[in-house]
Amino acid sequence: MLIVFLYITYRDLQTVEIVAIHQRNNYSSILVRNFPVTNKGKIDWWFKNKDMLKERYDIPMMASYGSFTVIVWDFGKGYVEEGKYDRLCFDEMKTIANCIEKNSLARINYSEREGLSFIVDDNGEYKKDKNGKYSRADN
Repeated sequence: MLIVFLYITYRDLQTVEIVAIHQRNNYSSILVRNFPVTNKGKIDWWFKNKDMLKERYDIPMMASYGSFTVIVWDFGKGYVEEGKYDRLCFDEMKTIANCIEKNSLARINYSEREGLSFIVDDNGEYKKDKNGKYSRADN
């Protein structure tokens, strides 16, 4: 158990490497290595880096109706050819290897009606609670 705890702590403290950014309308894809393992680590990473992402990459890009989606993807083994079923491909890349395996690490959504939310695992969504902290939303 201690080894698992140490590993997760180590992974959450590693520097996240942003490998590439791809944008289409109000959808932004951030391809990364060394992303935090815990849900808290993933949400904390967003808040620590949101200003840098806006300044450097103009992420997030707001739609005219006031919403955005940012998906953080595991870059894994890098860009590969489309070949396999259900890979995410980036058509703006004019090369054969322009796809990645679909391994989403976090999804950040914003709408004026719903506010900011995070989907960081298969168990649901995190939203701001009445105390101003992000916790699992009741579905």
